[in-house]
Amino acid sequence: MTENQVSTPSRDGLFGPFLFARGSDGTTTRLAALVIAPEGAKVPELRAMGRDLITPEKLATLFDRTYWRFDFDVPATSDAHYSFDNETYPVCADMTADLHIGFVSCNGQEDGDLDRPLEDRNALWSDLADQHEKRPFSLLLHGGDQIYADGVWQCHADIRAWKKARRGQKLKTAFSDEMRDAVLKFYLDYYLTIYDQPQISHMLARVPSLMMWDDHDIFDGWGSHKKWFQGAAVARGMFACAREAFCLMQLGTSADGRPDGLSDALPDTEPDRLPDMVLDRTGKSLAWKVDFPGMTVIAPDLRSERTPEVIMGDHGWRDIAPALESIPKGNRILLMSSVPVIGPRLSLVEFFLHMMPSAQKYEDDLRDQWQSRWHRREWCRFLELLERIANDHDHEITIVSGEIHVATRGTFETMGKTIHQLVASGISHTAPPKAFARALGLLAWIGDHPLPERPTKLKPLPDRKGVYCAARNYLTLTRKGKNWDAKWHLEGIGWTPDLKV
Repeated sequence: MTENQVSTPSRDGLFGPFLFARGSDGTTTRLAALVIAPEGAKVPELRAMGRDLITPEKLATLFDRTYWRFDFDVPATSDAHYSFDNETYPVCADMTADLHIGFVSCNGQEDGDLDRPLEDRNALWSDLADQHEKRPFSLLLHGGDQIYADGVWQCHADIRAWKKARRGQKLKTAFSDEMRDAVLKFYLDYYLTIYDQPQISHMLARVPSLMMWDDHDIFDGWGSHKKWFQGAAVARGMFACAREAFCLMQLGTSADGRPDGLSDALPDTEPDRLPDMVLDRTGKSLAWKVDFPGMTVIAPDLRSERTPEVIMGDHGWRDIAPALESIPKGNRILLMSSVPVIGPRLSLVEFFLHMMPSAQKYEDDLRDQWQSRWHRREWCRFLELLERIANDHDHEITIVSGEIHVATRGTFETMGKTIHQLVASGISHTAPPKAFARALGLLAWIGDHPLPERPTKLKPLPDRKGVYCAARNYLTLTRKGKNWDAKWHLEGIGWTPDLKV
């Protein structure tokens, strides 16, 4: 993608609607729809159930576009709908009985993402839409890397120069207004380019989404780079711009405060501007929790406070345990961890990289993982928390993750319950070589058991031999009564058999 390039929308500069889930009590399902229109343009009407005219809230006006959010309710039925700009969108809003949920991640790739024909890039999005026609999804979970924004380094001459500069010059460089405008515009344009692709926009308008970001929504490895780098004014300013775009395009909210990147902490977001689902009302962490009948979806924020030594940070850790403890009794917990909680033993790889200076450029990729030796204590702390919530509070927990560009699954055998992890990645990222999947499988075979007598184990998908499957993929979760099944759609292979979780 060339500097600040954006696709041409189909309706006179109008983007959306992009639909977000806000929860359900079994009678009413709460939704929000994001629409982006040219500044000053009249926004078309949105009506819930063909009757109620919804007044939108203006979230922001940036670069000649205004971001509007429509908050509305529909009955918790399978035939709910809303209309916008003379088109009616059906929504399967029944969250009370049988349920069908989609999970996707890694919607792009580092290089040449937009150079691919859309029919190829979005082949699995088209398949997902076909599945939705056969059996509608009530929710679409997006597990991270909704965009691949690594091209942000090319968005302005000063950003390109800063990336090439030596450490001392990097630390002395201020994050200018020109840099901020170029970076923020790049992020927003990129979101609109991706969301406006027909195979994606079709689903985003019809299935309520819940999203949590990962590093490529910022830039590759954010949080795992050297502390001096992440503390530099330009890097902090770029993160603040990515955060502002994430709030608008993945949470459907505004990020108040001018992010200048010069302070150690971001300005607080006004609590009343954040959706109720966000746990930290200051916005330092953007973790969230959403309740539905018989099910709660919760997503820790693994990027906002991340450093090379810490994954979740003070605000994330402060909020995650009370949030899990407050989940209604009997609810299944779907925990969306952008980075897999159960993974292969990485300490051996990190040891060899430490002995090979030429390979240390991959260190940040390994530090991204819960299983990194740098995060081992925090990983154990997280596993112990999940074990306590599962057993002391009697919840079934299923972890869904992406990030690693292959499909796999795993189990965590607590003292009482089995916690399943399901990994689906990526829906549009090209699959890695099969040799890469075999190498990861070898690490999985070596094993890693961080808690005594409570093993974590990676396993092949149903009817597959290797632990990791190197094919583009997505995941579906199905609730029938009180029973839950999962299955993966693997490009070029087909569907796996149902897996009880």
